[in-house]
Amino acid sequence: MSALPSSSAPRIICRALRSSRPSSRSARQLTTHITTRSASLRAHVHIIAPSRPSMSRRAARTGLAIGGTRSIFIQTENTPNADALKFLPNHRVVPEEINTPFIEYLNPRSTISPPYPSPLAAKLMNIDGITSVFYGADFITVTKAGDANWAHVRPEIFALITEAITSGETIVNVAERKEGDADVEEDSLAYNEDDSEVVGMIKELLETRIRPAIQEDGGDIEFRGFDDGYVKLKLRGACRTCDSSTVTLKNGIEGMLMHYIEEVKGVHQILDQEEEIAMEEFSKFEEKLKHQKAAQ
Repeated sequence: MSALPSSSAPRIICRALRSSRPSSRSARQLTTHITTRSASLRAHVHIIAPSRPSMSRRAARTGLAIGGTRSIFIQTENTPNADALKFLPNHRVVPEEINTPFIEYLNPRSTISPPYPSPLAAKLMNIDGITSVFYGADFITVTKAGDANWAHVRPEIFALITEAITSGETIVNVAERKEGDADVEEDSLAYNEDDSEVVGMIKELLETRIRPAIQEDGGDIEFRGFDDGYVKLKLRGACRTCDSSTVTLKNGIEGMLMHYIEEVKGVHQILDQEEEIAMEEFSKFEEKLKHQKAAQ
């Protein structure tokens, strides 16, 4: 995700939201402020999901039309992450009956394991250079390794998605869980009667204002808790490996949550163990480069 300069982002966010700031603490119901998706909302969404290159969205998309008994048109969209590409097959991807807004496959084993094995994801993960597959409601985000070339892998991705849809293949299967299997993930932003008032407002804000922008960029967001004034969030899909994801959380999401909900002091990004190790190794590498440059 391309990031806003840290010095200007809070001011931009403040100007974009000033007209809808609640007038008093009694006006804590956010519904009237955050359930509309008007032109003003779209203007603010681009603050959280900063703009892509200057070319128009239509020009940025490429498509593949397939004739026959079942016609589809697959569009692709670039994401702020150069190593992630979003495919829109004009077809439902995550079944409506599954209580999760997304499914993410981070290794080949996950594509054949409960709870949601996927033959298509297994084939995509078998392409050399592909590191993860992410299913949204109606899109597929494929992430590649940094040294892989889109010119080489994109045609094969197109072919596999096209074949799966035109043949009527079930994209996501629901497998019975066995003892020891990971718990089935449900939508972390869904209403829960046990949530406090503050947590309910945080979820509503994330669901109506922030999630649409993150999904537009080929990813999604998880709510992992609210402790001591700090909201714990995890980015998924294209946003999970985006270089500027931390800046996006701080300058965009954190600013909006703190603006609307005074109890929020900040946002913490939650990382998987593998991601923490990777970040630690990257920090060590950066430090080594600085020492080498200083010694020259």
